[in-house]
Amino acid sequence: MKTLHAPGASNELWNDDLAPTQPHQRTWRWYHFAALWVGMVMCIPAYTLAASLIDSGMSWGQAVGTVFLGNLIVLVPMLLIGHAGAKYGIPYAVLARASFGTRGAKLPALLRALVACGWYGIQTWFGGMMIYTLAGVLLGHPLEGDKIAGLGINLGQLVCFLVFWAIQFYFVVHGIESIRKLETWTAPIKIVICFLLLWWAYDKAGGFGPILDQPSQFAPGGKKAGQFSAVFWPSLTAMVGFWATLALNIPDFTRFARSQRDQVVGQAIGLPVPMGLLAALAVFVTSATVVIYGKALWDPVDLASRMTGAAVLIALIILLIDTVSVNLAANLVGPAYDFSALSPSRISYRVGGYITVGIAIAMMPWKILESTQGYIFTWLIGYSALLGPVAGILMVDYYLVRRTELDVAALYEERGAYRYRGGWNAVAVVAFVLGVAPNIPGFLNAAFPATFPGVGEVFKQIYAYAWFIGLAIAAVVYRLGMTGRTHPAPTPLRRA
Repeated sequence: MKTLHAPGASNELWNDDLAPTQPHQRTWRWYHFAALWVGMVMCIPAYTLAASLIDSGMSWGQAVGTVFLGNLIVLVPMLLIGHAGAKYGIPYAVLARASFGTRGAKLPALLRALVACGWYGIQTWFGGMMIYTLAGVLLGHPLEGDKIAGLGINLGQLVCFLVFWAIQFYFVVHGIESIRKLETWTAPIKIVICFLLLWWAYDKAGGFGPILDQPSQFAPGGKKAGQFSAVFWPSLTAMVGFWATLALNIPDFTRFARSQRDQVVGQAIGLPVPMGLLAALAVFVTSATVVIYGKALWDPVDLASRMTGAAVLIALIILLIDTVSVNLAANLVGPAYDFSALSPSRISYRVGGYITVGIAIAMMPWKILESTQGYIFTWLIGYSALLGPVAGILMVDYYLVRRTELDVAALYEERGAYRYRGGWNAVAVVAFVLGVAPNIPGFLNAAFPATFPGVGEVFKQIYAYAWFIGLAIAAVVYRLGMTGRTHPAPTPLRRA
């Protein structure tokens, strides 16, 4: 295979996986992006998001509205950052070199990669639990066993987790095109299944049940009267955080877009509306389960296991396919590129994928999901506090500092225009640190309340807006720090 080179390119910054996509490689139309998002939105964590909001006291309308608004907000940086991928054919890890420096870009790449590894592990855990449930249904009794010391799960759960991990490995080996094909084919199936599930719930319950009639606990006279803001803002931040990783690494996909219009239209159609509709579906179906089973079943795997006959087998197989397609597109492609960017001469996209799936096991994702409090306030908001500042820096650099003009060749030059000082842009690092710093006390209190009980109320409030505050501070600091800086004139790439 011939290797692309920029004038003066160093092998330390370049490999074929990170090379700009050429015009003939840009084949994705708007419906590919729409299908990609529909495929990723229709997933178990997204389905259960509404549950966490209703559990916090919201009415069904407030929960669905919060999910929709959060996704509408995160769509903005997604479209803005995706512009660079579509225009220059470069992935996120390379785009970050323009603002952080040719070596400094390893920092945001590593941060985003580790977050995605955590998500890959969480989705793999969900997939493993489906196999665990399916095995129990086929055997006629639930699988049981003592928990393994240090892990907190039994042997059956561990084996099923590893089996699902192995199923996904096929696509790790066969690359991004196999993932795109999987998403395109499964997206329509998921839409049909959602409507069938809705019809099944309505028919079985004779309606949608009591959850739809349940008022908000924040209304006058309710259990949490007057406390809506205290729950709404952290929840909205968590909704934004849910797709915060994709908001950064979206160039990994838009680099294959035929035009800017394709990536904008496809994402605008594919993300906020399906996400809001899925939240509504979750509420309607779960409300019906109160009538059918006597209690609310927010976990679709638990719901599928209670169905009878062939329905349970079909439902669980569909959920398995769904989880594979979501996990690979949302949580494998980005970190594979990011790890490759850490050492392009040694780590290919495929090796980056191997690293991702390895770390996903080591992070023991079932521990992240032990409680709603840990899931929302520690995991979702915690990593949004890290990724918000990076998004702010990238957007300010690309739009305000460089006016969307990049020297693509220089992005691959060890001593080029984006070297700054020693390969690091100190302005970006300072902006990132200042963007993260105000959220650290709130994170420590949320993650380790017994160890850090004395954190002031002001820091807890700041943490509730972590993504927004981090993005705003980093954006302002970076813009001020880069005042007067010039950007290099673009130079053409050539093929060696």
